[in-house]
Amino acid sequence: MKSSNRYNRQIILPEIGESGQEKLNASKVLVIGAGGLGCPVLQYLTAAGIGTLGIIDFDVVEASNLHRQVLYGDNSLGKNKSLAAKARLTDLNPTITIHAYPEKLTTKNALTLFSEYDIIVDGTDNFSTRYLVNDACVITGKPLVYGAIFKYQGQVSVFNYQNGPSYRCLFPDPPKAGSVPSCAEIGVLGVLPGIIGSMQANEVLKIILSLGNVLNGKLLMYDSLTAQSSSFSINRVSSEVSKVLASAKNFETIDYDLFCGIKQVSEITAKDVFLLEDVQFIDVREAYEQPKIENLNPSCIPLGNLQQQINDLDKDKETIVFCQSGIRSKKAVEILLANGFENVSHVKGGAIALNNSIPDLTGFENL
Repeated sequence: MKSSNRYNRQIILPEIGESGQEKLNASKVLVIGAGGLGCPVLQYLTAAGIGTLGIIDFDVVEASNLHRQVLYGDNSLGKNKSLAAKARLTDLNPTITIHAYPEKLTTKNALTLFSEYDIIVDGTDNFSTRYLVNDACVITGKPLVYGAIFKYQGQVSVFNYQNGPSYRCLFPDPPKAGSVPSCAEIGVLGVLPGIIGSMQANEVLKIILSLGNVLNGKLLMYDSLTAQSSSFSINRVSSEVSKVLASAKNFETIDYDLFCGIKQVSEITAKDVFLLEDVQFIDVREAYEQPKIENLNPSCIPLGNLQQQINDLDKDKETIVFCQSGIRSKKAVEILLANGFENVSHVKGGAIALNNSIPDLTGFENL
């Protein structure tokens, strides 16, 4: 065992012992984000002797981080967080392996990266990445230790553990874009990330060591102003988990910014539609809906059948989708984007607007 004297105070705990320390040393934990939550998680997991730690973060250290991200100092300013964290943590415990990934977590690298680790820790600060992390954990079968902070309050839970609930079972849909301010907009008490991040690190150790009651199927709420905590149960929603698993083959093409409303679906006016050439039109209405827009020669695929018939369409062509009024077509665009289509828009106002904008070509037949 590496540096057993270093870990003496936890080895002498009868529930851990040398066998427990060996489990820690054999474990691999990936921390997403080396910010407010990631810093305390990383510090305590490093000190505890987790054998392999991964840190992924594309951000750089700024002066506004230092009041809560105490892993860094003035010498870290302007440096990539994952690299700065690795340097500091290596000094804290040079006996473990630390991998720094100074890049953004995306659908392109998440599954490969997650497959190399046993446990994933969510230290992110935005909903797009949280849903991405959750889905990647579900697809790769990795437990997710979740944490979140807001002003003076924090949350901790463990998702996707021993057939327990996922993040989507608690939050199936993201909040409306802009409705939840970030720490940069509303502020946060500097010690709060330290408290919540330490709780997350504690859950990681409990999972590895099979100690106590893991926060599986429970959400712990902590209020730093009252020093009170409460928890409530989370039920597994099998349909939410199944949807994620069903999307596995298309995971790399999912746009989580679009899902969370950060990126808007591209739209085109009905008038401009008739100026386009060499375009693939898709009518996602039901067969009984009127009027038909015959002069566009659309592929008629009801929204409910779009996923099944998506291979009949040309991904390389500019694609315009319409429905009756412009509501279902937005969902259709999301489905197409998730399946590798890139140049996709929907018609504002749908078939109703199109019918009112059909050019009058009377008198031009003989020209």
